[in-house]
Amino acid sequence: MRRARRAYLHLVFAVLLASILVASAVDTRASDPPSKPKVRAITAFVRLDRANYQSQIQDALKFLRTAKAAIEKSGYEVEGIRITTQPFPEYTRGLSDDQALSFFRDYDALAVKEGFDAAIGPAMLKDSDVPHAAELLGKIITHSKILEGSVSIAGEDGIHWNSIHAAAGVIKYLEANTPHSQGNFNFTAAAWVPSGTPFYPASYYTGEGKQFAIALQSANVVGEVLASTKSPAEAEERLKNVLGAHAARIEKTAAAISEGSDWKYGGIDLSPAPLKDVSIGHAVENFLDAPVGSSGTLSTAALITRALKAIPVKQAGYSGLMLPILEDAVLAQRWSEGRLSIDALLAYSAVCGTGLDTIPMPGDVSQKQLEATLGDVASLSVKWHKPLSARLQPVVGKKAGDMTEFDDPFLVNAKIQPLP
Repeated sequence: MRRARRAYLHLVFAVLLASILVASAVDTRASDPPSKPKVRAITAFVRLDRANYQSQIQDALKFLRTAKAAIEKSGYEVEGIRITTQPFPEYTRGLSDDQALSFFRDYDALAVKEGFDAAIGPAMLKDSDVPHAAELLGKIITHSKILEGSVSIAGEDGIHWNSIHAAAGVIKYLEANTPHSQGNFNFTAAAWVPSGTPFYPASYYTGEGKQFAIALQSANVVGEVLASTKSPAEAEERLKNVLGAHAARIEKTAAAISEGSDWKYGGIDLSPAPLKDVSIGHAVENFLDAPVGSSGTLSTAALITRALKAIPVKQAGYSGLMLPILEDAVLAQRWSEGRLSIDALLAYSAVCGTGLDTIPMPGDVSQKQLEATLGDVASLSVKWHKPLSARLQPVVGKKAGDMTEFDDPFLVNAKIQPLP
């Protein structure tokens, strides 16, 4: 009897101990701090003077490194620093193509050496600009490791049909002349994208220089918020408040940086950029309990973008939901499964962010087909007066059903789908 009592007491003690351990584990998980966004980039905008560009770049780098240290001290990791110029034809005027290519080889080498990303702006900002500059941009990107650029295909003056034709030509050139056709990762056709946008490759600047802006990488924060409720109204309010609190702290640091320097603060692009496994696709699926591309995806995209637009900070660039297929593991998977399409992404773009971003395409896509797709993006942008862009990635030798074979650390491979 006494042994049975002791065995019973041991059993009770074991159960109580297990309960305490489980409770402790739950409490530990409950007390885990919420995720923070990263700063994807601090972008400095410089009005480049070809004769003095090296000293300008060194001045910008000194500022960027100081800014990076200040933001990291405030508790936010900074992934990279960037320098953006005015449209490059403005500072290569008077140079032959060979001289311009030589200049940009030197500039690219400087960017590699100093560890910054570099955007050289649009080859064509207006539809009346010389198309030859777009041809030159294709060659510049082909011969560089870092440099990125764009062609503007729409703006306040409407759709730029000449520029659309030129941009499609750049896409085909980069497809044929860069390893794995990866050069198109550094090129975009930009529609209504404003000066001072910190996200690449559409970034450019038309001001006097010495301005900076911040781009966020916050898909993780969006994912946690959308996993916490199934109420659209509550999710929108929580996202505005949670991401808004981070944005306000980052902006406070940015304002202090600006006050202590001769660099003007230009705002934050709140677009919740993903990075492979840090997936905005996963965030959307947290809320839907269904794959991206299912019914409800469009309303979730609109919900996220409304929340971003309501955050009371100085906003720059797109500040809307990004759905970059090849930069997001979940989006790449859903694209490979056929759950996402160009038409679906255009529909989502009517209520969210960047348009058609990193879209894998078969290598036999014609220039005419590319122009039609770019025309759709430009038309949507002009209709809604909103920034959109098209980063299309046809792959030479690949056809529908094949997998891409990119070896860029920022890209995910996906199955190429038939053209619509």
